[in-house]
Amino acid sequence: MPIKIPDNLPARATLAEEGVMVMTEEAAIRQDIRPLRIALLNLMPNKIRTETQIARLVGATPLQVEFSLIMVGSHTPKNTSAAHMLAFYRDWQSVADEKYDGFIVTGAPVELLEFEKVAYWDELCRIYDWTQTNVHSTFNICWGAQAALHHFHGVPKHALQKKAFGVFRHRNLKPSSPYLRGFSDDFSIPVSRWTEVRHDDIPEDHGLDILMESDEAGLCLIDDAAHRQLYMFNHIEYDSSSLSEEYWRDVEAGMDIQVPRHYFPSDNPHLTPENRWRSHAHLLFGNWINQVYQTTPYDLADIGKG
Repeated sequence: MPIKIPDNLPARATLAEEGVMVMTEEAAIRQDIRPLRIALLNLMPNKIRTETQIARLVGATPLQVEFSLIMVGSHTPKNTSAAHMLAFYRDWQSVADEKYDGFIVTGAPVELLEFEKVAYWDELCRIYDWTQTNVHSTFNICWGAQAALHHFHGVPKHALQKKAFGVFRHRNLKPSSPYLRGFSDDFSIPVSRWTEVRHDDIPEDHGLDILMESDEAGLCLIDDAAHRQLYMFNHIEYDSSSLSEEYWRDVEAGMDIQVPRHYFPSDNPHLTPENRWRSHAHLLFGNWINQVYQTTPYDLADIGKG
């Protein structure tokens, strides 16, 4: 089944060119099934690019997905036009009475700030609390994962001496997890962050299950079954060129930034990088959506009651 997104969303043309099935509202209504309702709380500065990256992975499932775009109401984006936000996004307060099978929270360019000093932190905490009653499963990415883990468990983040930047090998620690079904023992994931969550800070008695870890980049994925949260600290959703564009952006800004490790052929930033994580990105999101589908109530009203 295809993903249902607005007809004029910029991501639609890109996804159609890549062979991802997309459908119109009219076609979705004709199908006598309940689609999975999945929403994206997009905190990234380049909204359109992130919409496309996430919709690509969500749209690869054989299930019909109704994909919605959400924003925090206490922050005005600076890098995306007001027209785009008005056309395709709803602020969280306007959907607070609705229920979702799945909810995705992205990273944000605020990781060097203390959590409580982020302008929309109070609203984000209300959103995390709301997921406990209105969302069946939440997938948190990068800073969003650090923020959710801090909110639910008080786990701190630590500033790094230099940016964790590159494509790093990771280990599959729990092959029996439904989220890692079909995963290799060893795989690569893009990393781009200035902070980290440390293994020693994870409470042993909170039911947190570490699923992925890297010898070079540290913790990657944690399952929090009690709160129905996944914490992905890295950017498995990235495009092939995402790290390259970040690198050249920082170079042009005069920043002292290292070449992303294990990314460019021969570590030469003038060469085109190869994507070594695409298949596992699709696998992880497919496993998550399948798990949501297998466990979510048929009646949306029952979400959050169990």
